[in-house]
This record gives sequence, C-alpha cells and structure tokens, in this order.
Amino acid sequence: MHISFLLHNAYGIGGTIRTTFTLARTLAEQHDVEIVSVFRHRDDPVLGAPAGVRMSHLVDLRKSSPGYEGAGADHAVPASVFPRGDSRYRQYSRLTDRRIARHLGALEADVVVGTRPGLNIHISRQARRGPVRVGQEHLTLESHGYRLRREIRHRYGLIDALTTVTEADARDYRSRLRLPGVRIEAIPNSVPEPAGPPADGEAKWIVAAGRLHRVKRYDVLIRAFAEVAAARPEWRLRIYGAGDASGNEREPLRALVGELGLAERVSLMGSVDPMEAEWPKGSIAAVTSERESFGMTIVEAMRCGVPVVATDCPHGPAEIIEDGTDGRLVPPGDTAAFARALLGLVDDHALRRRMGRAARESAARFDPALIAERHEALFNDLIARGARGRSQGAMRNAVWRSGGDALDGVYALRHRAAEVIRRGRN
Repeated sequence: MHISFLLHNAYGIGGTIRTTFTLARTLAEQHDVEIVSVFRHRDDPVLGAPAGVRMSHLVDLRKSSPGYEGAGADHAVPASVFPRGDSRYRQYSRLTDRRIARHLGALEADVVVGTRPGLNIHISRQARRGPVRVGQEHLTLESHGYRLRREIRHRYGLIDALTTVTEADARDYRSRLRLPGVRIEAIPNSVPEPAGPPADGEAKWIVAAGRLHRVKRYDVLIRAFAEVAAARPEWRLRIYGAGDASGNEREPLRALVGELGLAERVSLMGSVDPMEAEWPKGSIAAVTSERESFGMTIVEAMRCGVPVVATDCPHGPAEIIEDGTDGRLVPPGDTAAFARALLGLVDDHALRRRMGRAARESAARFDPALIAERHEALFNDLIARGARGRSQGAMRNAVWRSGGDALDGVYALRHRAAEVIRRGRN
C-alpha cells in the first residue's frame, strides 16, 4: 500500500508532527510511505526524519537555499483554497494553493492523509480521483471557531473518512455535522515504549508537562500543591514547558509561586523534548487542564509507570485513565479535590506503586504497532469499498462541490463589503 501524508511543516516541532512521524515510521515497516511537507524552513527535521519514510516539500522557505520562495509575488497573495478559519491561514498563499493542487492532482497513491483541517479541505477539493481521502483531526471540533466548523461542514463531504483522537470527538462530529458517506472513526495517538526503566515510586516529586498556557490551569496545580507542601514539605513539584505567543503564563506562574512561598519547592523547568527521561524522575504526574484534545502527556507518563492525577475535562483523560485503578480523575478547576487526590498518592507508597504498574500495563494499548494496525485496517477497508463508493458518489460529489462553491461566493462578497467599509473609514 502506498500511503501519502500531507503535513503543514515536517521540519518544525509539535504534537501533530511527532504523532505523524511515529505513525508513518511504523506503517513504513510494511508499506510504501511518504510525508509531503507543505513548507520547509530548515535543512533537517527537528525531530529527525522517520526511518523508512520518504520526505519531500512543496514550498522552500530556507533563505539560504537557491530555491527560496518566501519572497515571491504569489506567496504574498492570500490563499483562496486553504480556509481562513484555520489558524495557519496567514502562512498560506496563492503559491501554496497552486503547489498543493499540482501535488494532489498528480499523486499516485492508495491513500492520501491530511493532518489538519486546512489540508483536509485541500484534499477534499483538489485530490485526483483514485486515492482514498482521509482527514485527521488532531484537536477537537469544539476547539475550532464557527467559521472553520462551517467550512468543515461544507467541505468534508468529499473525503472518505475522518479520524479523531478520542471517541468523544468522534461523537461530536457524528452528531453535530451531517456528513453522509464519510466514515468517522476514533483512533488515538500512539506513544512508543520508553527505552529506560520505569519509575519506582520512590522520588518525592510531582511532575507536570505542557505549554505554559491558561488552558493548562497550572495555577490550579500550584495552589493544590501548596496544600500538599503544607502537609508534606519534603515533596517538590516540577513543571516542564515553555510559553507561546497566545498565552505565555511563565511570569504569572512565577509570581504565584513566590506569593505562596513555594520558591524552594516548585521549579519551572522550561521546555524539554522528549520528556521520556523526565517522567520516571517523578512518582506522580499531574494534569490540570480545563480541556484536552487527547492527553499525550498522560499516556507518556503512564508508559513510564507514573500514575496520573488529571482533571476529568472534556475528551481525552477519561478515555485514558480508569479512575482509582491506574490514576485519578477530579473535577476541572477544583483545587481542593486536586490537592486531596495528590495527597492520597503522596501518603500511600503502596498505592503509588500499584497504580504505576497498572498505568504502565494499561498504556501499552497506545503502542505504535497497535495504533498503526487500526489505521491499516481502516485504509484497507476504504480501499476495498472504494470503487463501489465512487460509482455511487458522483451525484453526492456534485452536490458537495456546489455547496462549497456557494459558501466561497458568500465569503467573497463579505470580504469585498468589509474592504469597502474599511477604505471608507480611512
């Protein structure tokens, strides 16, 4: 089977890149796999090229490269195919519209896989007849704004399948969007087995990891830990992660640590990637997010034999943790409940070790080989019914394309009207 992934930028760093590389590398043990990156801004991938996978790019943004295209006139013209509702819209252009169209129009593959909504929409509109079209959702339907959800509603009807990383999100797609003929299936992300030994539950450290953003609610974690530290002053908290432009919380968190008198007990460690060597240094992992699309850090910690105390926020955690068996789930935003759950593990060494063993055993279901098998089964099934589905789908395709074209026309009129108003005010 020839499988082609379309990725925003395979040369950067991020959860979607990492999970795509892991899946592609595992599938490449049995299949012909390639990753096509829309952009290339450096010579080598930060995460290292996945073994056995061919890599190529469509637009060269390396300023030192003879093929640099970032200053071209077409790259300064806004995209018309890539949806405005996708957060990466400003990076796309008339040049990317044309390059992606040329790539998808000539692609000889059994399966083409998009890895974000904007690229899924490109595949729905521009892929040639022949390859099975699969879109992936690495976030959640609810996390997208109204405009992108509307684009998804009007454009995803031309893909064959959509995969989500949680069953909760798959249910949202099935119930909130009418996409007849599109198979919607939940397949979680995978996490490889750690190379080193698991945690032994002896270290008096609580560990958390993730970007320093308000949605992670590290303020709740720090306040909960203050209650732990008051009762068990020998315990410490490490928070790994860096801030970003959308909500850097480093200074507010540092101020909160000082205000609570925890400067000697709480460490903001900065970003460490990968975290594989850091999880076993702790005996408890903590996740206080108000929402998650999946919960990669939960699985990473569990694979290292570390029990996780997590908020029972929408989507991921409850599909990963069995409360009371391999971790604990507490209501989001409830500092007192979180502190009690942490203290329950802090005060019971045998429980920590028992939950740690259970966590490691439970998290084995996220092994790359098992997750790749689920994707492979989906692809094979779609290929097997592809000819029949396409012969019955000509009318459906025409209807979905006309609906999408009508949506484009409405948005074009809105943009022109907004531009006239803007010029009038100036």
